[in-house]
Amino acid sequence: MKLSKNQKALYLYLFLAILLAGVVGWTAFLLREKDNPAAGPSAAPSGGSYHNPVFEPVLADPSLVQGDDGYIYAYGTEDDWGDRKGTHLVPVVRSKDLVKWEFVRDAFEAKPSWKGAGGIWAPDVSKHGSQYYMYYSMSTWGDANPGIGVAVADRPEGPFEDKGKLFLSEEIGVGNSIDPMYFKDDDGKAYLIWGSFRGIYGVELSEDGLRTVGAPFKMAGLAFEAPYLVKREGKYYLFLSGGTCCDGKNSTYFVSVGRADSLKGPYLNKDGENINQTIGSMVVMGSNVEKEPEKRFVGPGHNAIFRDAKGTDWLVYHAIDVKEPTLMNGATRRPLMIDPLIWQEGWPAVKDLEPSDEDQPGPVIR
Repeated sequence: MKLSKNQKALYLYLFLAILLAGVVGWTAFLLREKDNPAAGPSAAPSGGSYHNPVFEPVLADPSLVQGDDGYIYAYGTEDDWGDRKGTHLVPVVRSKDLVKWEFVRDAFEAKPSWKGAGGIWAPDVSKHGSQYYMYYSMSTWGDANPGIGVAVADRPEGPFEDKGKLFLSEEIGVGNSIDPMYFKDDDGKAYLIWGSFRGIYGVELSEDGLRTVGAPFKMAGLAFEAPYLVKREGKYYLFLSGGTCCDGKNSTYFVSVGRADSLKGPYLNKDGENINQTIGSMVVMGSNVEKEPEKRFVGPGHNAIFRDAKGTDWLVYHAIDVKEPTLMNGATRRPLMIDPLIWQEGWPAVKDLEPSDEDQPGPVIR
């Protein structure tokens, strides 16, 4: 078909218009990507695989908080990693997906001075308004009067400014006062929950989180430490560690859970038994290396819990690799572990009740 000059001009005009629209649209897309990298494909949720441990050499007694920058921050008991940097005063690591972690800094620039001697153990970090609060233990092995302090930071990585002592064991009337955990209930009241083999206790906190209010109340018996409380479908679940945490490859640590209709209890296991007199229902336990030499991990415990974008609850904890159970200084080596919780008939547990040691689908984090 032969085209007239006017038809040729019209088709050329349409072609150039379409080409120009495409160029403008692509340029706008690139500019949006530059100004807002999360707007495009990078905003898709994570969900790769993981293989335990997810961070080494050690991050004992982990606590988690998600910062406004999207990173998940984890904190651990002070330790000497053998990296020629001395003792890490609460190491801070961060991750976008709970799987790949990087060391950021130590939370403290100097050790708190309100107690004459002791290490900073089992920090618990939570966000309060625009600030981050860390409740932490100060104790030595066999300490007759350990205590719990509180520090505050404007950023999740710190540095944290120490606000001093919350209480000593003798002052609060609870022996071996370590392993604090902050919990805020639906009614807005906040509590500190803590304890280690002298009973697990709770106490209400002041609005600013720097003082206790009223008398402590008992939540569980003498067989536990490292409490972690979550509320799910109107019920309270108290995760507790038992056994020996720090005996190298002979460690017997485990996590069990009790459930209650109110925060103060009573907490019962699956069989309806009060955990003031017995242990809770098992969540995760280590292997018997003598009977199961092919198994890798022992002593799983001192957990936190993180819920991912799909609603899966992840148990975040430490465990001990029987092939490398100690650090260079002889202390027990406790790397960071994760595994999903499986909820059945209202009770949570890790698959097969043991740490995973193979590639697994990872968390989905937006």
